[in-house]
Amino acid sequence: MRVVSVGECMVELAPAEGGLLRPSFAGDTFNTAWYLARLRPGWTVDYATRVGTDALSDRMVAAMAAAGIGTAHVVRDPARTVGLYLIELEDGERSFSYWRGQSAARRLAEGDALAEAFTNADLIYLSGITLGILDAPGRAALMDRLDAARAAGAQVAFDPNLRPRLWPDGAAMCSAVMTAAARADIILPSHEDEATWFGDANPRETLDRYRAAGAAIVAVKDGPGRVICATPDGLAHHDPAPVPHVVDSTAAGDSWNAGFLAAQMDGADPEAALRTGCELSAKVIGGRGALMPV
Repeated sequence: MRVVSVGECMVELAPAEGGLLRPSFAGDTFNTAWYLARLRPGWTVDYATRVGTDALSDRMVAAMAAAGIGTAHVVRDPARTVGLYLIELEDGERSFSYWRGQSAARRLAEGDALAEAFTNADLIYLSGITLGILDAPGRAALMDRLDAARAAGAQVAFDPNLRPRLWPDGAAMCSAVMTAAARADIILPSHEDEATWFGDANPRETLDRYRAAGAAIVAVKDGPGRVICATPDGLAHHDPAPVPHVVDSTAAGDSWNAGFLAAQMDGADPEAALRTGCELSAKVIGGRGALMPV
């Protein structure tokens, strides 16, 4: 199994003891790749992005490699560097401040790098943030590369991960998300976001809308509530166990996606895949930061 995750890895500054900040590297699609590499060490998990040539970018690429993530498709850009974000926590819920205007990942769709990365991929994973950091020509180029990869036999998994601050307005965001959804085989939305921006009254409406876009598998997360999944064989659901103490909800959805995809791509039944996603996410939100030992 070869998975290619596409997006932006950033410098993360997370709260630590004594009011200090702990630096690490994270980002939604990178987080999912990181967990996939741990859950399935026998798989090839590559990351496709663009970083700088500075020392911080060197450290980031080295951290990817140390985590067992392939870096052959990390393009180096001498004119740019990597983005940064700061996590602030209140009662386990997080808010973010971003500095990413100089991010080389905003140019990740330029040239032939994605075509090379997608060659012989079994699964390509991307998110709405991957879309949001690109300009319109970059998004169009990414869609073309996905079309070609699917024609060659790859599957595409997509988390809409709606982040309005990356877009000029909500209509542009929703349009781009549905354009990508039409090219996805597996879609992993979060109902809370979808309700806000698409007006879905309940998780089933979110599921039905993405199924209508053409996805074979749609699994809808709903915070601590029931998760539901549609496949060509029918509907499935799982009621996650309550998490006794939420320390940091960063990467809750990213890790859930990794657990679900690892199980689903290994042939698990839908209920087992949903349960695996929930169990991994519960572990992750019990500690600080995006990346937790599993």
